[in-house]
Amino acid sequence: MHGADLAWAIAFVVPYAAVFCAFVLYPFGHALWMAGAPSLYADLIDDRLYLPTIVNTLLFVGVGVNVKMFLALLLSGFFLRRRWWIRALLGIYMVPWAIAAAQACLSFHWILIGEQGLVDRVLAELFGIAGPIWFNDRWLALGSNIAAYIWKWMPFWTLIFLAARMRIPQDIYDSAEIDGATGTRRFLHVTFPLLANLYLLCTLLSTLWTVGDFTTVYLVSGGGQRAPPKFWRHSASATRSIPPSRRSESQP
Repeated sequence: MHGADLAWAIAFVVPYAAVFCAFVLYPFGHALWMAGAPSLYADLIDDRLYLPTIVNTLLFVGVGVNVKMFLALLLSGFFLRRRWWIRALLGIYMVPWAIAAAQACLSFHWILIGEQGLVDRVLAELFGIAGPIWFNDRWLALGSNIAAYIWKWMPFWTLIFLAARMRIPQDIYDSAEIDGATGTRRFLHVTFPLLANLYLLCTLLSTLWTVGDFTTVYLVSGGGQRAPPKFWRHSASATRSIPPSRRSESQP
């Protein structure tokens, strides 16, 4: 590569290299420099919120990812059926994944905001039950985060498994049916073994992405007042999620 070709190559590479250095190498190097003092790790472990943070993160990732992937695998079999109303339902089912994550999480937040939210309002109007302040309890807030995460991302993985199921030759199912494998037995002995490698790969990818999921936790619960469901890099005050009129109710 010489002359004009070399000049054009450099012209195309330099902007990419500049962006990579500015937004990848520099932040990573700066983080390593800030974390260079060993005393920081001792202070972190001594913090009373450290252990709850680890537990909440493991629960959010472990429960959220595994429940989401398992339900997505099951629903992919339902949407595989060739009926017009199932195809129409698939389009509706994909809406949570199609919309932006911020809007989806904020919608969940306002549904569970308290007496102003949809869930507590329905409980009060139909059953005369005073609903809880969802984001003022550690476990309710954690459950809300997990539910919103599953609702948002399960359609994407369902579509992945649906595409994989469609690639399985029908001859394999016909042979299994002749051997007496139908229903649950066909799923356990035919479908799942063929999708096992894909299922494992998708679970690993989803786990990596979920560990760094800031949007769901921050926008859905925003933390809790008494036992904040803090996560790695997830921290906020409950005053952002509890209306001023109800803050006094949570005080002793």
